[in-house]
Formats: sequence, C-alpha cells, structure tokens
Amino acid sequence: RKTILEVVKNTAEAVFIPFTVGGGIRTLEDIALLLKTGADKVSINTTAIKNPGLITQGSEEFGSQCIVVAIDAKSSAQTNSSGATKWEVYSHGGTRPTGIDAVEWARRVEAKGAGEILLTSMDRDGTKDGYDLELTKAITSVTNIPVIASGGAGTLEHLYEAFSVSNADAALAASIFHYGEYSIHEAKEYLSQKGIAIRS
Repeated sequence: RKTILEVVKNTAEAVFIPFTVGGGIRTLEDIALLLKTGADKVSINTTAIKNPGLITQGSEEFGSQCIVVAIDAKSSAQTNSSGATKWEVYSHGGTRPTGIDAVEWARRVEAKGAGEILLTSMDRDGTKDGYDLELTKAITSVTNIPVIASGGAGTLEHLYEAFSVSNADAALAASIFHYGEYSIHEAKEYLSQKGIAIRS
C-alpha cells in the first residue's frame, strides 16, 4: 500500500492533468486516502459490482466528479427483444463474467451516483480494430454522465468515430501512443480539424 501511495503522490506532483487511480479500491477509506495523496478521481470496477453502495457513499462524501465506474463489457450470445446485441459485464480485470447486462449496469451506476463511466470493450481491447461503436452508443444513449470509450483504438480515425458515431465524451488510447505510432499532439490536431472540441 505504501508503494502505491508513493507512486500516486509522485505522479500527481509530476503531471498537471486530471489524474485517475484505479485498482484494488475496496473501501471509502481507500478512496479518501488516494484523493488525499493527490488523485483527482478514483476508478472502481469489481468492488462496485460487489458493493454498489460504495458508489453512493463515495459520491456523497467526495462528490460524484471523483467517482468513476469502470465497466468491462463483452458481447453476449443473447440478444434483446429487438434482436440487438447485448453485452455482459466482466469483473476482476475483465476475466470473470458476472451475468450483468452492461446497459442496465450503466443506468444503475449513474443512479447510484457515479460521475463518469470508463467503458472498455473486451472484444476490441488490444485489437486496434477500432472501438465497439455499437456498445458505446448503447451506453451513451441511456446515461447523462460522461462516458469514456476504451478498447480498440488503432488509428486517429477511430478516435474521431468514438465521438462522432457513438457520442463518447472522451476516448482512451494506449498502444498508438506507447509505441509512437501517433503523438498526442497529432491526435488533438486531427480531432480539432474534424470539428471535435479539444482541451489544449
């Protein structure tokens, strides 16, 4: 725990952008300690599934803007009454199926007080084939809080599609930046030219 807090403290002192920490957060005390150490927000996933009340407690204690619920979703063999795709929520880093419908879970976490959703498509994560736009749009259409699209970014066009097609409020990308395929500046410039409002 001490090492994690040191990493959070050092990172918070080194960066000047909103800083979200996730992983291993189980209690209100964990949230308080991370925020006190320098995190701007915390992200909870498995604990939110096991104890949805923590979403409400964290929101009431620290403000909903501090509470991000991460949803790891994978397409299900089932479909809804209209024949459309359904997605199942996975816990423990996307390794354990929960039987929870992702769209319904998104509605529920918002009602519980979440201020933001980090939505990862387990089907697309690491593929570089683009975000699951259908999944993302299904979530953004039933919620009124910011939704971050995650999983599958391979090109700058994919980033644009997350905003223009699925109405995501933000897009998470990892590999394309880690391996130097694009720079953050290039991504921001591209999206700005496409008419997407980008924070400088």
